[in-house]
Amino acid sequence: MEWLFTLADIQNVAAEFWKLAGNTGVIVFHGNMGAGKTTFIHALCDKKGVKDIVGSPTFSIINEYSFKEKGLDKKIFHIDLYRLNDEEEARQAGVEDCVYSNHTCLIEWPEKAPYLFPDNTIHVNIEVIDSQTRKVVISGK
Repeated sequence: MEWLFTLADIQNVAAEFWKLAGNTGVIVFHGNMGAGKTTFIHALCDKKGVKDIVGSPTFSIINEYSFKEKGLDKKIFHIDLYRLNDEEEARQAGVEDCVYSNHTCLIEWPEKAPYLFPDNTIHVNIEVIDSQTRKVVISGK
């Protein structure tokens, strides 16, 4: 699946994305620095009704957000592996615990620990088209 969008369209794309993703627990985001990974994740969290402040976990590595779905308390782990060197550091930071927690994990810079993710992981590639437009390509699952 592929979408072109601007910030004006991002909430609509996020809604369509969740329809496609279903209940997949691990979603990884590829893209260059400044491509819009965190911005898109923020829109995804908005669509889930997250009330927490959604921001980049570059320094904390893992941010945890809460939301309700069908009356149940749910969590999203927003993980940024940019500052980590390898898969072992990701494990030490608790990433593996999040990935296999049965909660939703939205992970930036998955290239740092490519063997840590389950086979049904959804891969999202975000590409800059111009200063206002991004292309999102979904693969996996």
